[in-house]
Amino acid sequence: MVSREHKRAEAKLRDKLQILQSVTHSRAINDSSIVMDASNYIRELKQKIERLKQEIATSESSSSSSSSVHQNNMWPRVSVETLENGGGFQVNIRCGAERSCPGLLMSILATFEELGLNVLEARVSCAHTFHLQAIGGAGGGPNHNEDDEESIIDAQMVKQAIWDTIKNWSESIDDE
Repeated sequence: MVSREHKRAEAKLRDKLQILQSVTHSRAINDSSIVMDASNYIRELKQKIERLKQEIATSESSSSSSSSVHQNNMWPRVSVETLENGGGFQVNIRCGAERSCPGLLMSILATFEELGLNVLEARVSCAHTFHLQAIGGAGGGPNHNEDDEESIIDAQMVKQAIWDTIKNWSESIDDE
């Protein structure tokens, strides 16, 4: 006969496994598979953290030789990640200083268009600081040709294009 405490502990374990399953987006049915999916998810998150740390270190090392916008810590932080389905990118841009960054949004959207990316979803704040979160998917643009192998873009290309746009925008602001 199973005691009440044992049933309660089993129910708690089942609840925790369901929470773990939902957090890790696991489709597994049995307990050991849920735990394995969670382990893989944690490993992926650790890899993502290491990649972000490397990006931060790279951007900090290059910031010492950049324009006055960099020196005043107003240079936006940019991250670009490939979506799991491989059909688009998640782009995050945040200006580090209390500055609205006039004209930057239009410049970035023009860059998306040049790359052939359609903005599928976006959140933008330009009030006191500039912050853009966007999901872009491959679409038709002036430089997009489905038959051309060179038209295949990756997250690094998108990030570089955004950095170039920010640099050009920054230089145009400095000239004013």
